[in-house]
Amino acid sequence: MVRKEIYVFLLAYNLLRSLMWDAGTTYTTPPLRLSLQGTRHHLINFIPKLLAATSTKRLRVYRTLLKVIAHKAVPDRPGRSEPRVRKRRSKAYPLMTKPRHELRKQLQTA
Repeated sequence: MVRKEIYVFLLAYNLLRSLMWDAGTTYTTPPLRLSLQGTRHHLINFIPKLLAATSTKRLRVYRTLLKVIAHKAVPDRPGRSEPRVRKRRSKAYPLMTKPRHELRKQLQTA
């Protein structure tokens, strides 16, 4: 039973990734910049429209879905390195004793 659930999750994940790939390549948006959760929300909203549409109209609704997915790209966020320190956890990293922005500067200069 657990194996079936894992297979269903993998199937859903691959469906979303294939939608993102199709939307990205169709509308020249990098597929890795598209939001997985945004794609999931858009697909859930479009499922009733896809089911209610006739076969000739379904392709138009699908293309609209791809367009909506492609135009919701996640912005590029450069410089996302985080210092490896612990705040109040028992990990093998030193305690965070300085503000995060100072530690980022220290990492970038090192």
